Amino acid sequence: MPFGIHVARAAAFAAALMAASATAAHANDHFKGKTISVYIGYDAGGSYDFYGRMLARHMGPHLPGEPRFVPQNMPGAAGFRALGYLYSAAPIADKLGMEGVKYEAGKFNYIGRITSSVEIGLFWHTSKVKTLEDARQHSVPVSATAPGSSAYDYWKILNTIGGAKLKIIGGYQSATPMLLAMERGETEGAFTSWNTLKVRRSELLRDKLVNVVMQFTTSRHPDLKDVPALVEAGRTEEDRQILALYASGGDIGRAFIAPPGVSAEVVTLLRRGFDAMLQDKQFLAEIEKTNAEFEPMSGEKLQDFVRQFDNLSPALLERARKARE
Repeated sequence: MPFGIHVARAAAFAAALMAASATAAHANDHFKGKTISVYIGYDAGGSYDFYGRMLARHMGPHLPGEPRFVPQNMPGAAGFRALGYLYSAAPIADKLGMEGVKYEAGKFNYIGRITSSVEIGLFWHTSKVKTLEDARQHSVPVSATAPGSSAYDYWKILNTIGGAKLKIIGGYQSATPMLLAMERGETEGAFTSWNTLKVRRSELLRDKLVNVVMQFTTSRHPDLKDVPALVEAGRTEEDRQILALYASGGDIGRAFIAPPGVSAEVVTLLRRGFDAMLQDKQFLAEIEKTNAEFEPMSGEKLQDFVRQFDNLSPALLERARKARE
């Protein structure tokens, strides 16, 4: 039977490590000669695939017995297929009762995060929308993917909870066509990650062709100190709690998880192996060479972050659910 690890991101978990629940006495021997399957909930080529395969290349030597890692893409249902596979064998998805979600995020074992994920809403320089308040005053079109994805739902809750009046144009497949739609004038706004904008499309910033109006996070990223975080769009404490739940995906970022039922001893081995990988010279060289985002968090801290959402009231969760309908 294969092992596994999972890269997680709130509503859409990306890659998964399905770790065997060996006993402490046999944990060291159990990894020897074993294969760990890294289940990636999306197609090849995206950031989830990138980080999942990076882990597969570097983590093995840092586990006792040096198991072999094999990445496997398991696209479908915004990453939930991979999660369901793990659970049956992000806080937001199960808390909001999203269709097809049959797991509880807090019951997974969080191994560690390579980086947070800062997703942003930006607008073309000719648009009337240059601030959050402008988005509340002007009904302009923004490009999005399909309902249920972050690139749709963030816009939706910015309208329903944050008071914006944006016209959401869904159906785009990824960040690239969303940005192109904005550049061609099909829409005035687009959704992408901060890393994509500053690394792959830096000319848009250099030539001042876009304005970053919102970062879909719980707090402001150091690179975007003048751009409000999603939580700041809330006008009441309850609003801010709902927005924090949705924005939790940015904090979870590209994180790896193991399924429920794995022994505490094995979870500890996986976490320490992950931590050691983050210090590996070859791993760090690949991060630098590829200009990859790198903002790690330990598995213990990540687990605590996810559990903070366990005590939200049923009434608040019901309002949160309706906000994306």
